[in-house]
Amino acid sequence: MTATLSDKLKGLLDSPVFVTVGTIQPDGSPQLSPVWVKRDGDDLLFSTTVGRRKEKNLRRDPRVSIVLQPFDAPYSYAEIRGEATLSTEGGQELIDELSLKYTGKRYAEFNAAAADDAERVVVRITPRKVLGRI
Repeated sequence: MTATLSDKLKGLLDSPVFVTVGTIQPDGSPQLSPVWVKRDGDDLLFSTTVGRRKEKNLRRDPRVSIVLQPFDAPYSYAEIRGEATLSTEGGQELIDELSLKYTGKRYAEFNAAAADDAERVVVRITPRKVLGRI
């Protein structure tokens, strides 16, 4: 069963708020990464590259948890638990869109090393449960 995001949470996700993504390592321990995010309906999308630890973890075990904590409201937070699907289709377009949202520049302009990146992956998180104080 999918969860619905509140209007306030959707508004925060539409702003340049950083989120922390938690995946599960092969040994069962957590792996955390701060990422840029966008919303597509109630789904969340972020970008990574083929071969990164979070990409490997999500291919092996799609369970994921995302924590959003606005910098200007540190006692407010939301945890979104769900499952990930991964696709390379649209990967470069997503990282460019996220870079414009967060930096005002295309990704290659923001990150000089972007040309050396591996193939981009779109990670789509479908929420199953939403917790927190937002």
